[in-house]
Amino acid sequence: MSDFERIMLEKEIEVDILEANRLEDENPVTPVRLTPEDSFCFVCRRESSCWNKCCHGADITLTPYDILRLSRRMNVRSADFLIQFTVPAIWDKADLPVAKLRMTGEDGKGACPFMTEEGCSVYEDRPATCRYYPLGLASVKMKGAEDKDEFYFLVKETHCEGHNVEGADHLVSEFRTDQGIDPYEAVNQGWIDILMKMASWKTVGGPFGQDISAQTQKMFFMVSTDVDALRRFVFETKFLQSYEINEESVENLREDDEALLKLGFDWMKHVLFDDPTINLKERVLQEAIVKARQDMGVA
Repeated sequence: MSDFERIMLEKEIEVDILEANRLEDENPVTPVRLTPEDSFCFVCRRESSCWNKCCHGADITLTPYDILRLSRRMNVRSADFLIQFTVPAIWDKADLPVAKLRMTGEDGKGACPFMTEEGCSVYEDRPATCRYYPLGLASVKMKGAEDKDEFYFLVKETHCEGHNVEGADHLVSEFRTDQGIDPYEAVNQGWIDILMKMASWKTVGGPFGQDISAQTQKMFFMVSTDVDALRRFVFETKFLQSYEINEESVENLREDDEALLKLGFDWMKHVLFDDPTINLKERVLQEAIVKARQDMGVA
């Protein structure tokens, strides 16, 4: 058994969701770990007979930044984009709701809604999964380890001719830069952290091995997919009265969608894991302590 295969069998593995699954390939993953300085051969070009085939029947989970960028591209609100272009789903590994890109066709095996004969009509704002392809990203936390080990792997689908072109070599790090991945990861990291931690705890029977409440799922989906609803939640409820957020940041949150998403992920980490990513105001904290003591019958 290779080191890659052994790691993939470990109970405490956290596999990133930025790998699209195609319906016709059950396991196209090449069992070789790649670092940022490793190279691989791949090119996607119009003259290939497989042109646009990868844009059919893809199982693509949209990240929060995907939805934000595509909503802006289509000049619609996030909620309207969700209705028109996505289907709701549960990411089973974490038991949390996500939005998946809706393929055309009744069987879900049709084309991506943004595909044209000329190629991708939203290429500059294409989802993170499309940017990564044909790479996948895995985050691995071995049993007893404090830190995660991240590595890349290659996805080779049977229809794809892009792996057989001489001279089409890339360093993983250069490919990431060319594909514009960094801005996506900068915004999505908090969301990925939540999914990975929940998946890990569910696998090993940790504190969240039990079912997550419908209300928690609803709040996570709102934070992850609807920046307009998130802004209303922050500014039209008692949120700002409850949490310590400085005035400069508050003003920034009125206009900066990316900053708002990051705040939403920090809040969800606090709610789900009691992480110190966001702090209750002292008055609210003391009131919560008093109430908890009363509920326990402690004077």
